Amino acid sequence: MIDEEKANSRILIIDDERNIRESVAAYLATESMDCLGAGTAEEGIGLLENHRFDAVIVDLKMPGMSGLDFLGWLKESGPDVPTIMISAHGDIADAVEAMKRGAMDYLVKPFDPDELVVRLKRAISSARLLTKAQAVEASVQSSPGKVLGKSDSGWVGSGRAMEDLRKMIERVAPTNSTVLITGESGTGKEVVARLLHRQSRRSDGPFIPINLGGIPENLLESELFGYEKGAFTGADARKIGLFELAAGGTLFLDETGDMPLVLQVKLLRVLQEKKIMRLGGSRQIPIDVRIVAATNKNLEEAVQRGTFREDLFYRLAVIRLHLPPLRDRKEDIPILAQTFAHRFSSEMGKGDIEFTPEALDLLSRYSFPGNVRELENAVERAVILCDGNRLRPSDFSFAGAQMDDQPSSVIKKSAEKSPPSGAGDQKSDEPSDPGAREEILSLRDMEKQAILAALKKNENKRELTAQELGITRRTLLNKMKEYGIF
Repeated sequence: MIDEEKANSRILIIDDERNIRESVAAYLATESMDCLGAGTAEEGIGLLENHRFDAVIVDLKMPGMSGLDFLGWLKESGPDVPTIMISAHGDIADAVEAMKRGAMDYLVKPFDPDELVVRLKRAISSARLLTKAQAVEASVQSSPGKVLGKSDSGWVGSGRAMEDLRKMIERVAPTNSTVLITGESGTGKEVVARLLHRQSRRSDGPFIPINLGGIPENLLESELFGYEKGAFTGADARKIGLFELAAGGTLFLDETGDMPLVLQVKLLRVLQEKKIMRLGGSRQIPIDVRIVAATNKNLEEAVQRGTFREDLFYRLAVIRLHLPPLRDRKEDIPILAQTFAHRFSSEMGKGDIEFTPEALDLLSRYSFPGNVRELENAVERAVILCDGNRLRPSDFSFAGAQMDDQPSSVIKKSAEKSPPSGAGDQKSDEPSDPGAREEILSLRDMEKQAILAALKKNENKRELTAQELGITRRTLLNKMKEYGIF
């Protein structure tokens, strides 16, 4: 039997000659390809309906359904899987007909097994590239208005809560367990989902995000499950859904709390059976996809209200990860702001941008109801509108908003240099003691300390350090040179 967790490539061999099936399977095993064999096309169809394969090798002439008839079934009703036709008859007409019916290649028996391996790998690679291209197109279409990659700058966060979350992600990522990510809008749930994917065994497969709250209910089912030709008016051709396009990868279901009840039932069935059915279809299609869900709603309360199925909730929440709001991890604000400023200034060709201490103090006292997304947008706007290369409080549109009373920890003052008790009458935001300026932790010092801490944590591995800081390796090397870090 195929180990669907470990096999590099899964091949189905359909041939009525047992020795051909066994010899080909034995040779492909030396190339890390796991195989199942079928003596008839009908038996092969049964296997395709219960397993996912990366490629099929099928004989042309067999008792019962022929290889050409099998290709016809595959094109009309079967899964999208690359197929190589083999035959003991080197008839050009057969080869041409096989290609017309969808075969990617044609080999005449007896064939060189090395040649078969080369053609199999080429067929699998081409199919995967096509699937990835379709997945990217589908994810863009299924997330209207979303700029993919804008917030995917990597992991940024150094506080205790984020460090605990990072450790949890490292433990969970290699598994196939379903994950539910909770947190307010804008906290970075998709960044966490992408990190789970990148650290998983599925990292070479596609990552497909879909916002379940951003697509009309009548279109959502066809986006997820796809449909067969003629399933409804306007269905002029078969459409592959996101579950199939995400094969071997991760499907990220954002805003899961907005899922209609009818769709909740179908998703529960998918999680239980690992199969889907296209709209207008008549057969179950096996899928190999990891589900990562996210919501900004309290699903336990939704279960109590009857708007979310309890059995689906427990299926999704096998592993739960919670992202705290930015106001509860203000120690991350300076490094996040710095990361965004560096990225936007580089994109706009504005050179290095620095924050004044007053601007950092403002950011650290603002509550950010829109969380990391609001901070990102605020920094982008400030970089666009600022004069020179320093960001000041006046560059931020919320400068007059209600601020926390607590002073920012970004500006550090020693107890010995605190203003005298009578100095409180001064209304200026500037420190009353001129000597206190010497205790300000500059942005350069903060950046240097962040780099040193990340290097130490990652045992001086620069690639990992750059990923953690949300910058490129070249930028990290430039910064290390600038600060004399060796």
